[in-house]
Amino acid sequence: MKVLIVLTSHDELGDTGQKTGFWLEELAAPYYRLKEAGAQIVLASPKGGQPPLDPKSNEVDFQTDDTRRFEADPEATEALKNTVRLDSVSADDFDAVFYPGGHGPLWDLAEDAVSARLIETTLRSGKPVGLVCHAPGVLRHTVNEDGTPLVRGRNVTGFANSEEEAVQLTDVVPFLVEDELIELGGVYSKTDDWQPYVLTDGLLITGQNPASSAPAADALIELVTKGGA
Repeated sequence: MKVLIVLTSHDELGDTGQKTGFWLEELAAPYYRLKEAGAQIVLASPKGGQPPLDPKSNEVDFQTDDTRRFEADPEATEALKNTVRLDSVSADDFDAVFYPGGHGPLWDLAEDAVSARLIETTLRSGKPVGLVCHAPGVLRHTVNEDGTPLVRGRNVTGFANSEEEAVQLTDVVPFLVEDELIELGGVYSKTDDWQPYVLTDGLLITGQNPASSAPAADALIELVTKGGA
């Protein structure tokens, strides 16, 4: 099993002067789930190299066993320093693709044509794509072969408006994930704030928040090992 994990290269939190990036738990938890399932993992980002870490995600309150393990893992941290450029990878070379969240993807990956093509090609090849927390917003410009929005009519979840409000960034982000998925025709649902919630619709897996990242990876592994939906 070979899995591509796609991370953001964007580090500016709107015009707040604060930094953002990817959310550490949403990389670390799936990384180890996938490793333990025997996966070979490649990390990619639009710009390549070291992707920006949302500094909040490494504060004590948000650290987990997986994040501490990742930070102390030379192989993992070396891979993170040297992500490959997203435009250099081919969907043909992977059995699945996974997108961690953090606020960064709302600015770069959500508008990235290379990312959109990667998702579309992977799904059309009969291979699963998982996206967690803010990463379902990356589906914003993805389409089916007939040009309709990829999420239309699909069961999806992602970072809830109430969760965005709780972190006081509703007026900072370029769009709200929940609103965007609904506007595109997705059948959006969610659970209580900060609780794990994962939906699988065919080959598309979406998770609501950081707590959903490990179960989303488990769902991805299950689809790969079943050989698709």
